[in-house]
Amino acid sequence: MSIHPQAGKLPKANQLLNIEELLSAYTTLKLDLAPVSFGTSGHRGSSLKSSFNETHILAITQAICEYRKSQDINGPLYIGIDTHALSKPALLSCLQVLAANDVEALYQEDFGVTPTPVISHAILTWNQKNDSLADGIVITPSHNPPEDGGFKYNSIDGGPANTDITTWVENRANEIIAGALLDVNKISQEQALSSANIKAYDYIPNYVNDLENVIDMQAIKDAKIKIAADPLGGASLPYWQPIIDKYGLDITVVNKSVDPTFKFMSCDRDGKIRMDCSSPWAMSSLIKLKDQYDIAFGNDPDSDRHGIVTRSSGLLNPNHYLSVAILYLYQNRSQWDPQLEIGKTLVSSSMIDKVGTELKRTVCEVPVGFKWFVDGLVNHKIAFGGEESAGASFLRKDGSVWTTDKDGIILCLLAAEILAVSKKDPGELYTELTKKHGSPIYARIDAAASPEQKNKLKQLSPEDIKADSLAGYPILEKLSHANGNGAAIGGLKVTTEAGWFAARPSGTEDIYKIYAESFISEDHLKELQQDAQNIVDNAIS
Repeated sequence: MSIHPQAGKLPKANQLLNIEELLSAYTTLKLDLAPVSFGTSGHRGSSLKSSFNETHILAITQAICEYRKSQDINGPLYIGIDTHALSKPALLSCLQVLAANDVEALYQEDFGVTPTPVISHAILTWNQKNDSLADGIVITPSHNPPEDGGFKYNSIDGGPANTDITTWVENRANEIIAGALLDVNKISQEQALSSANIKAYDYIPNYVNDLENVIDMQAIKDAKIKIAADPLGGASLPYWQPIIDKYGLDITVVNKSVDPTFKFMSCDRDGKIRMDCSSPWAMSSLIKLKDQYDIAFGNDPDSDRHGIVTRSSGLLNPNHYLSVAILYLYQNRSQWDPQLEIGKTLVSSSMIDKVGTELKRTVCEVPVGFKWFVDGLVNHKIAFGGEESAGASFLRKDGSVWTTDKDGIILCLLAAEILAVSKKDPGELYTELTKKHGSPIYARIDAAASPEQKNKLKQLSPEDIKADSLAGYPILEKLSHANGNGAAIGGLKVTTEAGWFAARPSGTEDIYKIYAESFISEDHLKELQQDAQNIVDNAIS
């Protein structure tokens, strides 16, 4: 895909979202709505496209209330929002239904924002100490453009609900919508906010005070590292000053702007406003500051992702940082069980496999979606779970669970700890890895596919692939299920000794995604991508 002329630059006035129109559409558009659809990160859409409207939120929340009742989940429901314009209206809709269903719900006081990992942390903390069970809702479309909204359910294990749960909630919500919302129990906003069950709460202290149990904050302080933090207008903003005050860190919040148009964001590669902290175009303003700080980092609006900027390398490729983080953690967490495995998604870099071999640790490869790491983190099979899209979490220093959802804040602070302890930034450490293990070249491209072809791709089996070679090398493995847990990929992965590709259908667009990595060269990567597209197209045509 070509780079848009506006990439890396502030958006023009005509690119900015009309907030009033968006908010009006949320309540007024009630006909011809798109169905509720839970992807890897919940239900997402836009009120302007009739895919994230009041009707959707009322129905999903009622479905969650019914699910909770069926499972005897009778503890508090922790709920958080980010800074997208649709998040607060969706929160108010949600609270109306929770209150009417006698669910105890806690939201950040003054309708403030709450990072996704903080909700996971709150659920787990409650459930470790109480007999009743808590769960949660996070209202966020993550790094998506300003016009989008998102709604995610986190179950009693603190992580994104598994497919069985989300399928049940999705189907029930669509039934409720088809029934004209007659099954929704709802009271007015005023009644909800004055209800004894709906409680304003401050999430910040418990999370901030607990950080020292997962990150070596004293090492960062003692090293006097000069740090820049960019919340990208998101939910991490109110957390940095308490972190500074509690731990005495030298952190400068370089951008304190909050605006639902996100007009302060540099445009992404395609010219759209997207708060993607792994994108060098979206992160261009922070990258320009790299030589003024020892380390810099940013989070997306719900703070479940991380972007690490170093003096040595600029913005680190997410795969590169995951590799370094894994090596450092497994070498420096002495209380971790030596049998704990490394969790990675099957579309993450094979450098992680090489690091696993170096550490003599098993690598547990799972399908795309952080939900696949939840069980491993809770039940102490893995100590770290990471995605190629810059999302990860890991255990506390004592080996107990921290969060079971992605935590961009601890991944950012970990980069500072790595620099403090090793005296080398993560970019320098990745360079050392390439000297030992080579320098794999990784990229993702998209290819057109009809809905029918996407569905066929989801159902492919290894036997459907007739090719026996890929980019000049014999195919060693064809996978439709992940090696780590046997779960269906929802696509295909093909490997050779010189590289691999994985293909998965998009949940929202008429495309499929090709992830590929070459262990040889850029030219070989291009050949691999072309062969991959030919192989997939032949299989789904």
